[in-house]
Amino acid sequence: MAVPKTLGIETEYGIAHRGVDSPNPISASSLLINAYLSRSAEPGCGPGAPRAGWDFVDESPSLDARGFTALDSIAPEIETHMVNAVLTNGARYYVDHAHPELSTPECADPLSIVLQDRAAEQILVESMEAANAVLPDGQELVVYKNNSDGKGNSYGCHENYLMDRATSFSRIAQHATTHFVTRQVFTGAGKVGCELPFRDREHVPFQLTQRADFFEEEIGLETTLKRPIINTRDEPHADPLRYRRLHVIVGDANLCEVATFLKVGTTALVLAMVEDDLLDQRLAVEDPVRALQAVSWDLTLSHPLRLGDGRTATAVEVQWELLAAARRYLDDRGDAMVGGPIAHEVVRRWESVLVGLESDPESLDGQVDWVTKRRVVEGVRERHSLDPADLKLAAVDLQYHDLRPDRSLFARLGAETLVDPEDVRAATTTPPADTRAYFRGRCLSRWPDRIVAANWDSMVFEAGGETLRRVPMMEPSRGTEEHVGTLLDTCETVEELLERLSN
Repeated sequence: MAVPKTLGIETEYGIAHRGVDSPNPISASSLLINAYLSRSAEPGCGPGAPRAGWDFVDESPSLDARGFTALDSIAPEIETHMVNAVLTNGARYYVDHAHPELSTPECADPLSIVLQDRAAEQILVESMEAANAVLPDGQELVVYKNNSDGKGNSYGCHENYLMDRATSFSRIAQHATTHFVTRQVFTGAGKVGCELPFRDREHVPFQLTQRADFFEEEIGLETTLKRPIINTRDEPHADPLRYRRLHVIVGDANLCEVATFLKVGTTALVLAMVEDDLLDQRLAVEDPVRALQAVSWDLTLSHPLRLGDGRTATAVEVQWELLAAARRYLDDRGDAMVGGPIAHEVVRRWESVLVGLESDPESLDGQVDWVTKRRVVEGVRERHSLDPADLKLAAVDLQYHDLRPDRSLFARLGAETLVDPEDVRAATTTPPADTRAYFRGRCLSRWPDRIVAANWDSMVFEAGGETLRRVPMMEPSRGTEEHVGTLLDTCETVEELLERLSN
């Protein structure tokens, strides 16, 4: 049966080091993050101050939900030597391969995800400012919130959803695949051109998503090679007997807040319905990898998908069926497992966007990224009489994702917002109050010099002398302000905290 949907987003950001002959993205990413961590305004992270690093003891990326091991599949490498820090808002900020990556703290509803995703953007903006302040004249680090460099390389924006361990993984895969193939119509970030062989800009001048071109498998463990629509990494970061974590790698990095809200909110609802076995088996999509790409390439939103019962339906029509099921779910089962009252706003927005996609996609300008970006790209193309394959349009695409406030095309467009800018700024240092991220973040704020390391499900404290004490946090919905707020407010020392936690 469905469990409360604890949610998170991990975003890899594109990075460019301007003004150097041979830029190294790994070094650039390290410089970016270290500059942020070293600024005096970050509690406990001034120059020479102690800094809690990431605890890798529970990292097991080779575990596969299907029972395979790294001998059967290529698991992602763990780069323990790279900068890898835990922030006071409960987030993880680190170098992943050749990218700066920020994982939001755990959230209990999709609106909180929007807030934390925006806070992540703000942290990256501040990181650029801090890094560029110490770089030599003529050099600059620039960060992009996108998923492709246009040269055949793609980097991810991954989602995470807490699920019931008892739910059949095959059932998860079937229904989640249908949703992932079809949700692109409102989650796609938009892309100029195509990066598949024999599909150049003349064949696909613009498409819905940035990631569809890079997926080759239906199900698999990999995240960088032979990318699968359904990722099987089995790291719950919680009690493994009760929970699994669905690690979703098929989504785009969104700038429109409405798109992020729907990306996470609709998926949480679909997964809750999967747990309770309430979805129609006939909605299975045939040949999902080809379908994923076909939907992305079709700006008319009319591509027919063949379903398990032999009928055909468009991606929008499939989403209408999922929406109807979600309404029934909320009516029959309530909203406790899917973010509380916010779930009803997800359904309302879901309907509104589907209506817009059917009647007039341009009406979703500022809500759906691919619609918003396409307007900008087409405006430039028409104004300068450019060929659809002109590389200048690819530059416009990239500029849309530029996180520099004064250079970002997206920032100039006046997109609809769901969260207050002041709340965003506060969220860069303050954790969500309704998940275990609260305990992690508050402890890091209060005792930064006494925390040796932390990860999602535990923290390691210096308990006095040479003694270390690990505090497990295996339940994502515990460690909230309601549970431990008074405790953290009244404990003066780490020793007192550890003693009271033991009682």
